[in-house]
Amino acid sequence: MNIILFDDLYAENSLPADDYRALHIKKVLRLKAGDRFTAGVINAQKGEATLLSMTAEEIVFSFQANGDERAGLYPVTLLVAQVRPISMRRILREAVSLGVGRLVLVSTDTGEKSYAQAKLYEEGEYRSILIDGAMQSGCTGVSEVSFCASVGEAIAALSPEGERIVLDNKRVGEPLSTMTIAGRPVVLAIGGERGFSDRERDLFEEHGFRFATLGRRILRTETAVSAGLAVLLGRMGLL
Repeated sequence: MNIILFDDLYAENSLPADDYRALHIKKVLRLKAGDRFTAGVINAQKGEATLLSMTAEEIVFSFQANGDERAGLYPVTLLVAQVRPISMRRILREAVSLGVGRLVLVSTDTGEKSYAQAKLYEEGEYRSILIDGAMQSGCTGVSEVSFCASVGEAIAALSPEGERIVLDNKRVGEPLSTMTIAGRPVVLAIGGERGFSDRERDLFEEHGFRFATLGRRILRTETAVSAGLAVLLGRMGLL
């Protein structure tokens, strides 16, 4: 963790001793009363906390804001196919770490429909993974997440403004690494283990998506997400 995040620091200025953030402060950072650590409110202020006391039951701290991080996320929407939960956990964490503003998780023609009903979503685990990714990044921004039952539904929910790009190794496209990104925001669509169907490719094309590639190799979805976002953000001048 490079920042410790809270829902509301002004209402939550203590932590139970068994909270994972308290354990990090004690066992990893090895702080004691009087020491300071970087803290923030999710999607809001970033600042510095001072550890006031530490007992077997709780730790208590004060907080001083020094900035507003709500603009810290980039104007990028990642439209990504539902994949196995173990892979989606990596995608969620890495996407937030890289500063994606919005995630659209979509069921696709070639994907396993049960992925969308995984306990990862039913029990809210995905939210804690997003926060973990934000804490790794050292920023307070946590991506907005929405769920769509089809590519058509996902496209209909997108803003009409900005650039639209879909990574695909079937339909001819230009390398993402040389693509000119003329506008913002940007939507980047990435398929699942078996890619998008021809029907879905037609939908993307009909709705103004440009096709792009990351080379000839077939990548795992989580690899394509990390590599694709890094290249895209570089083309946008953000990395």
